Amino acid sequence: MSKKVLYLGIVIVAMLLATMLAGLLPAQQKTAGVSVGATDVGGVVTSSKGAEAGVWVVAESLDLPTKFVRIVVTDDQGRYLMPDLPKANFNMFVRGYGLVDSARVKTTPGKTLDLKAVVAPDNKAAVEYYPALYWYAMMQMPPKSDFPGTGAKGNGIAESIKSQGEWIRNIVNTDGCTGCHQMGDKATRDVPKMFMQGHDSKAAWDQRIKAGQAGKGMYTRLGLVGRDRALGMFADWSDRIAKGEVPNAVPPRPQGKERNAVVTIWDWADPKVYLHDAIASDKRNPTINQNGPIYGALEDSADYFAVIDPVKNSVSKILLKPRDPQTPSSANNPPEGPSPFWGDEVIWNSQTTVHSFAMDEKARVWAAARVRKPETPAWCRAGSDHPSAKLLPINAGQRGLIMYDPKTKETQTIDTCFTWGHINMDDKGVLWSSFGPAGVEGWVDTKMWDKTHDEKQSQGWSAFVLDYNGNGKRDAYTEPGQPDDPAKDKRINVQFYGDGPAPDGSVWGTVMGFPGALGRFNPGAHPPETALTEIYEVPYNNPKAKVQGFSPRGMDVDSKGVVWTPLSSGAYASFDRSKCKAKLNGPEAAKGQHCSEGWTIYNFPGPNYKGAVDNGAADSAYYNFVDRFDMLGLGSKDVPLATGNLSEGLLVLDNGKYLTLRVPYPMGYYAKGLDGRIDNPNAGWKGKGIYTPISTRAPFHMEGGKGVAPKLVKFQMRPNPLAN
Repeated sequence: MSKKVLYLGIVIVAMLLATMLAGLLPAQQKTAGVSVGATDVGGVVTSSKGAEAGVWVVAESLDLPTKFVRIVVTDDQGRYLMPDLPKANFNMFVRGYGLVDSARVKTTPGKTLDLKAVVAPDNKAAVEYYPALYWYAMMQMPPKSDFPGTGAKGNGIAESIKSQGEWIRNIVNTDGCTGCHQMGDKATRDVPKMFMQGHDSKAAWDQRIKAGQAGKGMYTRLGLVGRDRALGMFADWSDRIAKGEVPNAVPPRPQGKERNAVVTIWDWADPKVYLHDAIASDKRNPTINQNGPIYGALEDSADYFAVIDPVKNSVSKILLKPRDPQTPSSANNPPEGPSPFWGDEVIWNSQTTVHSFAMDEKARVWAAARVRKPETPAWCRAGSDHPSAKLLPINAGQRGLIMYDPKTKETQTIDTCFTWGHINMDDKGVLWSSFGPAGVEGWVDTKMWDKTHDEKQSQGWSAFVLDYNGNGKRDAYTEPGQPDDPAKDKRINVQFYGDGPAPDGSVWGTVMGFPGALGRFNPGAHPPETALTEIYEVPYNNPKAKVQGFSPRGMDVDSKGVVWTPLSSGAYASFDRSKCKAKLNGPEAAKGQHCSEGWTIYNFPGPNYKGAVDNGAADSAYYNFVDRFDMLGLGSKDVPLATGNLSEGLLVLDNGKYLTLRVPYPMGYYAKGLDGRIDNPNAGWKGKGIYTPISTRAPFHMEGGKGVAPKLVKFQMRPNPLAN
């Protein structure tokens, strides 16, 4: 044998050994510029049309303690990199606009996997993957000429509804149907057969809105605006869809930074409950509770905190109970009519009906929860020596607090005279409330509570009082309904829905209604006696205003004191008090329309309703969150986020322009609460994230139907679509 042949043989053997070892060692693999590590899966997505850019690659596993999904987006060459998967078997597939789902392909981390996307055979197949927004925008609004309404004997719109915007706010957008669940998804745009039997479409909708334990609220809501006219609007919408009409607008595929998103989803709780809020960290310092559990609030539906361990991908429960066994239960509210999913079954049975959370520097969870019957303790009422009760006694209130300490694994109930909705803690450790009752702002000093465990001593509340006489301090005031007195201040009977402390020590809140407002509560030295309030209405039908909108709901405050709130007019708004030119107190300020220059309004992306003039877009955002610490990973602080509840994702206002971070699977993303956390400040994008629960009251409306569990969703932004 010649030396040349021998040398060639050695080279071939060496190459074979190298190839075999490559299959055994966890070294990175490279394909088409994609570096695949031991915990990644990556490759290229192509279809019959070539490389597919801006489509989603979905990895799903049932091997872990709870169902786990991770989603990424392809780059402009169709390449993808699915990073940091847990050790498990995964099914992977491709979803995208203009496509139908590809076949599931089994794989494990560390593999290179090219995927074949499937082009939709026709438009009918393609539109089934469109966000709910594109279907809901097909709804025809009554023309502006029909307002104000002329009643049941006229045009069917209630005489109390003065404008198209008021109609949209009351039943179409966030304060109507989309305040509880998504509209435009398959479950809502198709009318179930059980409601159609023996009925026309309008009568079928009349039966439909009575369904389930929330039916009374839905039915009452339509009655307020003109039930017959409203039913006709919904029936016309679903009839046109049933006859084959599809959206005209086409959703864009993710572009630019949108392709950098990494979305992780866990199942938690159970299919009969819904999650209102989630808490991951201390909003003042998001490095608290690093890699720790995320807690979920089950409003109305069950008596426990839902808990996810994002490291172990496991779920658990923290059982809750009220202080008083006779506390009312959601089970006392039976279905108004049969549900197509649950029949007459009572699926909600919560006494505590937890709404929202705050976390403190000890990682303790403070939850708004019902702990007793509505009647307040004697020290809340007239005749009490409590400083707040002397000025404004409270006879009834629903939610107090439940505090959970992860160190002791114990819960404590804390009774409060006032009712809690959204909870936020200021830099002094004071918890501020929303929800009232009307005319009341309340607080609990957690430092005092820790020191004394005295409920009475640890809390206080105050009236909302406008500085009507303009002298800069609180004086004797007129009561709501009394004539204004220029020598006195003026008490107003508003109620905060969203609330949040500002850097200057004030507390801001949203005042729902039409056109709605923001309120600024300045506690002063002794809040029960010194607190003053300012009101700033959203500009609507204001010829002096450069922007128009209506009806805020959620709110948050950035590090500069600017307030951010989503509007029912299909927009995101900011309010900067420092821009106000007029006096901020006195009779003119009491009207609320004195600082239109403080408002900036950004219409949401996407289509608008048919015939809509008064609003900016059909999308609906229930709540919002200001990312003050760059927990999302965009590289900027004070980034405003909003829940795009019809556009299937998170709306991010990045330097004045929207990014839409969609959750394409399962369809039905609908969020309320948002939170964020930094698990490792030195780990770049991998060490942080934004969390939202899927908060629909009807998780069975999601893709998959009855039996689908609620979800927790984590959003992260990496520097590019192939970063790992």
